[in-house]
Amino acid sequence: MRESKPLSFVVVSGLSGSGKSHAIKSLEDLGFFCVDNLPPPLLPKFVELCAQAGMEFSKVALGIDIRERDFIRDVPAFLRSLREAGHRLELVFLEASEEALIRRFRETRRPHPLGGEATVAEGIRREREQLRALRDLADRVIDTTQLSVHQLRETLTGCYGLADRGHALSIVLVSFGYKFGIPYDADLLFDVRFLPNPYFVEGLRPHTGHDAAVREYVFRGSETGEFLKRVQELLHFLIPYYQREGKSYLTIGIGCTGGRHRSIVIAEALKAFWSERGIPSCSGTATSPRGSNSH
Repeated sequence: MRESKPLSFVVVSGLSGSGKSHAIKSLEDLGFFCVDNLPPPLLPKFVELCAQAGMEFSKVALGIDIRERDFIRDVPAFLRSLREAGHRLELVFLEASEEALIRRFRETRRPHPLGGEATVAEGIRREREQLRALRDLADRVIDTTQLSVHQLRETLTGCYGLADRGHALSIVLVSFGYKFGIPYDADLLFDVRFLPNPYFVEGLRPHTGHDAAVREYVFRGSETGEFLKRVQELLHFLIPYYQREGKSYLTIGIGCTGGRHRSIVIAEALKAFWSERGIPSCSGTATSPRGSNSH
């Protein structure tokens, strides 16, 4: 018999339309193994398998809602059994005002699971009453009335984010040539065609921005260093806000005419800048608007 190990369980429940699906997705991005509405008879076996030594995950998130009505009555006993088995457990309950929930159901045009022939408002009131006991058991209640999906993600990241995830944002630098088109996946674009062009220097034309002689030529003009400084300051300002929005990747396109000289020089300089600050980044080249090769 395999030795079992303690796990960290986050059980997510709450009112329909309060953001449970977004919460589960956010926890998945934070490294949790997530299961939404697993059939109740399978839960004990699922917990047993997760706890077996050798499994690659130690943090599990379970989504439970009113669709499993029979199981809702058994939730207190299920939670108690998890704690008695030595697992760490938190029950998170999401709710929102009746007005906000009605608006969300109207926007998605989905029927309320308890609506039936009744109105959405009546379905919400029934559900709130049926889940009252579960709410009272919650370790954490999150009211999403005024929260966007990004703010909900930020809230959960603050509660359950891994300390070793660091910045949780990787920067992808793509150098490209405008004559081939703009990379379709770029979040930010910088045009460096105003910088000194090595293409018109006979000895530099066959080389690329990876070569020292090309870099020296591009940085010979004072505008190159000034431009790089201002871009670094702009990104230093922007990146925390992209992190707050929950982005995992930020793709920055640096373009010159052919994508061989100036764009590569600037992309490599930015890569070194962010590497010094401990933010993961990679640089690559794009020769058409449909693809890039990172390295």
